[in-house]
Amino acid sequence: MGFLWDSLVSALYLAFSLNKELYEIVLVSLKVSSSSTIIASIFGVPLGMIIAFETFPGKRLLITILNTMLALPTVAIGLFVYALISRRGIFGPLDLLYSQNAIILGQVILITPVVATFTIAAVNHIDTRYRKTALTLGANRRQATFVVFREARYGIVAAVVAAFGRVISEVGISMMLGGNAKGFTRTITTAMALEYDKGEFVLAVALGVILLAISFGLNLLFHVLQGRGVK
Repeated sequence: MGFLWDSLVSALYLAFSLNKELYEIVLVSLKVSSSSTIIASIFGVPLGMIIAFETFPGKRLLITILNTMLALPTVAIGLFVYALISRRGIFGPLDLLYSQNAIILGQVILITPVVATFTIAAVNHIDTRYRKTALTLGANRRQATFVVFREARYGIVAAVVAAFGRVISEVGISMMLGGNAKGFTRTITTAMALEYDKGEFVLAVALGVILLAISFGLNLLFHVLQGRGVK
């Protein structure tokens, strides 16, 4: 217990001492996670709204596939993307492997189903009469869709927040596609794994505290937005 307490005290001191290495790691994590969340939202939100609004053959199967992909292991995605961007892969000439762009690509694949699925849930929660009334009053399909989007905005933002929380804490994709290069592709989770293997617990605990703080803030924001969406 004393060892844990000493490590925690040292970690808190390190976190508040503006340690350069620590904050480089945090900044890399925030950069790749934010980028992947933005890209996934650009694709996932429209996809979710289209699936929610339209009726087409295979719709239930597509929703089932998206729900299944929510539990897709990060190492499986890492392996799949690695096969595509390695030297012998289709996109090998682009030289993406062990770069931040490779991590972003893998994370986009990971969380696009999260954004789409949560968007579907948010839109389905809105009374269908909103869209029907807008169409009856002369709105075109795009305008009617925007009306529903406004009503479901808190749920959609909550979907984006949940997706960011998913990627900020993942380790498999970052390790396999980024290579854990210091100052370039080393993220919070990969650095924690490395420091643990080295037996250096102070930096690992400090990063864990920061990750917990980020996760707590995201969950707090998520629940606030969910509450507003319910109203």
